[in-house]
Amino acid sequence: MNSLHEQPLPNQSIRLTQFSHGGGCGCKIAPAVLRDILAGTPFASHLAEAYPDLLVGIEHGDDAAVYRLNDEQAIVATTDFFMPIVDDPFEFGRIAATNALSDVYAMGGRPLFALAIVGMPIGKLPNDMIRKILAGGESVCRQAGIPIAGGHSIDAPEPIYGLVGIGVVNPRKVKMNASGQAGDILILGKPLGVGIFSAALKTDALSADQYAAMIATTTQLNTAGAELAGLEGVHAMTDITGFGLLGHLLEISRASNLSARIELSRLPLLQGVGELAKGGHITGASQRNWASYGHEVSLADGIAEWQRALLTDPQTSGGLLVSCAPELRDPVLAVFHRHGLTQAAEIGWLQAGLNVSVSA
Repeated sequence: MNSLHEQPLPNQSIRLTQFSHGGGCGCKIAPAVLRDILAGTPFASHLAEAYPDLLVGIEHGDDAAVYRLNDEQAIVATTDFFMPIVDDPFEFGRIAATNALSDVYAMGGRPLFALAIVGMPIGKLPNDMIRKILAGGESVCRQAGIPIAGGHSIDAPEPIYGLVGIGVVNPRKVKMNASGQAGDILILGKPLGVGIFSAALKTDALSADQYAAMIATTTQLNTAGAELAGLEGVHAMTDITGFGLLGHLLEISRASNLSARIELSRLPLLQGVGELAKGGHITGASQRNWASYGHEVSLADGIAEWQRALLTDPQTSGGLLVSCAPELRDPVLAVFHRHGLTQAAEIGWLQAGLNVSVSA
C-alpha cells in the first residue's frame, strides 16, 4: 500500500498540519541562529549611506522595509509566510494573511495591495483545499480593503502560504524599533498564548471555546497601527510574532539602547492558557527562543517555567507592542478598543540601561 505522502486522501481524512514539521510563526528560525546567518552579510550594513531614501532596512529587526518616495509618502514593503497552524484550510489562509499584513500596520502604514506566496504539495493535497486556503487569504485582504494583485506558486513538500504586503506611510510617522524613549510605557494589543494553544490543539487538549478564541485573535487585523502612528507621543511599535514577547521587546530595547521592564501579572492572556502551559503544552519554538536570548533577560525569583514559556511563546498573528509617553496611555488604549482589540493592556515601561527584566 502507498504511504500517506504518496497518494491523495479523501478530504475528510486530511489534516493540513500532518504535512508540516512546524506551524505558524513557530516556524521562524531561532533568533540567535538568524543573527548568526545575517552577521557580516553585505546587505546587513551601510544601507543608509548607500540608499539615503531607505528609511528602514534590516539594521534593527524592524517589521518591514520603508522607502521614501517624497516628503509625504513612503512605501512599506514586507513578506511573511508559514506552514499550517490549523487544519481548516480557509482559516489557515485567513491567519496567514492577517499575520502578513500586520507588519505594514506595525510600521504605522496602511496596506495598498498584496501578492500571494503559495507552496503546496500538488497531488497530495486536493485542489479544492488549496482553493480554500487562497480564499481565506483573499477574504482578509478584502476586509483590509486591498486586492491580492498577483503572486507566485511552487510545488512544495509542505503547505506554505503568505503574502507580500505593500503599503504606504507618511515618512514622518514611521514607527521603528529604535525610536523608544526612556520613561515610555509599553502597551500590548492582543492577549498572549497562541503558541501554547496550537500545541494543545495538536494533542486534542484545546476546548471548542479556546479554539474559537484562537481563530478570533489570529484573524483580527492590527488596523490600529495606522491610527496609532498619527498620535504624537507614540514613539516605537512592533508586532509580537515568532520570537515571543521577550524576543520582540528585546529588539526595541537593543535598537533604542534602553532597558525594558514588564510585569507578569499585567500580561493579557488567552483564557485558560496558564493551565495548558502548566500541563506541558509548550512549543519547541518557545524553548529555542529562550535559548537564543534568555541570557539577556532577568526574571524575578518565583517565576515558574510555565510562566517563562508564556513570555517566549511564539505568537502567530500576535498583537502590536506600543512604546509611548505615559500621558498617551488612555488615548492609545482607546484606539485599540475602537479597533476591537479589547484586551489591550499596559504591561511595563522603558528606562535607562541595557537589559530586559520581568517582575512577578
